[in-house]
Amino acid sequence: MESKGFTDQQLDIETPNDIKLAEKPLKRSPVTPQRVDINVLKSKLQQSESKELKKNLFILSVLILLVGVLGVYLSFWRNLQSQQEHGLIELWKV
Repeated sequence: MESKGFTDQQLDIETPNDIKLAEKPLKRSPVTPQRVDINVLKSKLQQSESKELKKNLFILSVLILLVGVLGVYLSFWRNLQSQQEHGLIELWKV
């Protein structure tokens, strides 16, 4: 019966002699960074800021509209309650 385990493994590990070849890059041509046009970057920034401004204006206008509608509703409700207290209007009469 053979024993299979770590005792049967070979302890000598050989290292390759071509370490310097592995360190060389695969591409020999130097990598040159592409130039970026500043005007293109500015236009992209303006577009993103324009979209953000439109979104913010929309949210602000919706909030102002909601506050206005709430104000009209509450003033109407208060006026209606005031008239009911003075007996000018009878509501919920069945």
